[in-house]
This record gives sequence, structure tokens and C-alpha cells, in this order.
Amino acid sequence: MQFDDVILGRRSIRGYKPDPVPKALIEEIIGLAIRAPSSMNTQPWNFYVVTGEPLNRIRAGNTERMLAGVPQSREFRTGQGFTGQHRDRQVGVAKQLFSAMGIARDDKNMRQDWVLRGFRQFDAPVCIIVTYDRVLDGSDDTPFDCGAVTTALVNAAWSRRLGAVINSQGIMQSPVVREHAGIADDQVIMKSIALGWPDENFPANAVVSERKSVKEATVFVGFDS
Repeated sequence: MQFDDVILGRRSIRGYKPDPVPKALIEEIIGLAIRAPSSMNTQPWNFYVVTGEPLNRIRAGNTERMLAGVPQSREFRTGQGFTGQHRDRQVGVAKQLFSAMGIARDDKNMRQDWVLRGFRQFDAPVCIIVTYDRVLDGSDDTPFDCGAVTTALVNAAWSRRLGAVINSQGIMQSPVVREHAGIADDQVIMKSIALGWPDENFPANAVVSERKSVKEATVFVGFDS
């Protein structure tokens, strides 16, 4: 793909084929992603790539604990809930997804099933857990850098016809994730990425979230016009 094709064509994939993803292909994608810039070349990121039975144990543990009412234990701070226009955008994409999936506003069972898909990493064959070095905890640059490498990773995946969705649901229960992914104590769990071959028949995969315009997002200073 050309660069523009990747950027304009990529979308979050929430339905996957069960087909495995070759390890060599994932290594290739990560190799591209880690060319992302980082503050003073600190490269704070690490990746735990999980599939098969270990991933199934994470799915089960996440789901069981959430259904049992165990409080979420994300390690990277969540911040306050969205308000104003940010909340409007959050609700807007949810409406797009629910409409595509035929989930009615008052259908509690289907809504819960949709939420549980997130805890199961959307049933993708691969989960990539993004961590950063604990010695950098508290640095404002570190999450910025991890965001850059994560964006590069999902774009590299898309360029290879793989789908991905960045999420936090899959790491809500960090003790489960740590145990079954074997995450080292010197790492902080930041995000997870569901990865696999897109299921073209899954309705939500056709959803393209809306973006604000360049005019809305940009202030030009010192230009003639």
C-alpha cells in the first residue's frame, strides 16, 4: 500500500477470522513500528505478544473477574470521564457501532455481550500488550512515545492486510494479564492491541469513525493566507 492508502483506509477492527498470524509477520510489523520517534531516543516501549492458550486464559480471567464485580486494575492512570465535545465523540462512535451491529438502545443483553467482547480482546487470535519501563513511570514523555509506537504498529499491520484495535478492556484486570503473559515486574502495562485477519462479514468492521476537519483542529500562525 501507499502511505496515504494506509492512513486513509485504516480503521479499527473488532471482528476477526480465527486464522493464526505468523510470528515472522508480527516481528516484521514490530520492526517497522519501533522506527517511531521517541523523546531523546529513550525507546521506553516493550511488547508482549500473546496467542493460543495463554491468551485464552487472559480472556477467561478478564471476563470472570469483571462479571464478578472485581474492580478494574489498569496500571496506567485512566483520568476523569470524558465531558463536552469529547464525550459527544465517544457517544457518537458508540452509536455508529451499535447501529452497525443492530444493537438497540434498550437491549441490555446485546450491549453486555458487546462489552464482554472487549474483555476477550474481540476474539482476535493475537494480543499485543504494550508496556513501558517502570523506571520511567511519571514521565510525561513516556506515554506520548508509547502512543507513537502503537500508532505506527497498527498502521504497519494495516499495510500488511492485518486488522487491529487499540483497547484497554483487555488489560482491565492486570493481575490476570501479568500472570498469563509473564510480564516482568520492571514493566508497567499501558495498552493492548487486538490483532488478526479482519472478518469482512463482521458489520462493525465497516464503521469509519468521524474526524474533525483540518480547519477545526489547526491554528496557522505567520502565514500570509
